[in-house]
Amino acid sequence: MTAVSPVDIAPPRRNSGLRRLFRDRLALAAAVILVILVVAAMLAPWIAPNDPYLTNTRLRMLPPVWEARGRWEFLLGTDGLGRCMLSRILFGLRATLMMGLIATAIGGAIGLVLGLFAAFYRRLDGLIMHVSDILLSFPAILLGLAFAAVVGPGMTAVVISLAISTIPTVTRVTRASALVVMGQDFIEAGRSIGLGDTTLLTRYLALNCISSVFVYLTLRFGQVILLGSALSFLGLGAQPPVAELGTMASAGRNELFLAPHIAVIPSLVIVVLVLCANVLGDALRDLLDPRLRNT
Repeated sequence: MTAVSPVDIAPPRRNSGLRRLFRDRLALAAAVILVILVVAAMLAPWIAPNDPYLTNTRLRMLPPVWEARGRWEFLLGTDGLGRCMLSRILFGLRATLMMGLIATAIGGAIGLVLGLFAAFYRRLDGLIMHVSDILLSFPAILLGLAFAAVVGPGMTAVVISLAISTIPTVTRVTRASALVVMGQDFIEAGRSIGLGDTTLLTRYLALNCISSVFVYLTLRFGQVILLGSALSFLGLGAQPPVAELGTMASAGRNELFLAPHIAVIPSLVIVVLVLCANVLGDALRDLLDPRLRNT
């Protein structure tokens, strides 16, 4: 019999993945920027220098301080109604993040349950997958138009449409991961000792699928932010004077040649937010991938 050395049976080091994440400078920078943006959005009512809804036509379309001297209380300038751009960016970032978080959480939760049911109860697999195919045939923008026509334009219509568009993709990711887990011996062992369906679903199947679903939702969060901002840009999302990044970019397009900062600054914040979410999602995928975990 061939002897097995202690090195061959030693468990993998648990901190190797975290060290790999900290060595990835791009992912670390994305995480830091994302945390700064989230904290700034949470503290918006306390750190905003001015009232984001206070208008002053005498101060309309002031340029940022790096383009003109003075007016340091308006660090990013003012918009077409004389409102502080920095304050509106902070509150708009808060609304955009909440929109993306709520839509991703609702769609992810429903998709997770449907994917688990499709893999665990094979008689439901065909029905759930057919419903997912139908939902995939409707783009998020088309769903936003439909819900805006029913409930009226606003954040509610955008969140509902984004959540529904998230469900089928999360269902497919969950089902694919759950089918792999269902082929493992411990599922059959659990059934043989009399464990109920609820225990198998929650304590064994769901816990072994949650990492891949979480990574996908991290990537999906950036897509939801981008789609939600696009819907708001088209006038289907937050309605004026509510501060939201997509709505602010849409309002600034009329003054694009006179005061480009009104549209460019919120658009850049959206780009940075989506880019950081995607970079961090890629890093988490590499971290949680079992094929890369021990390298």
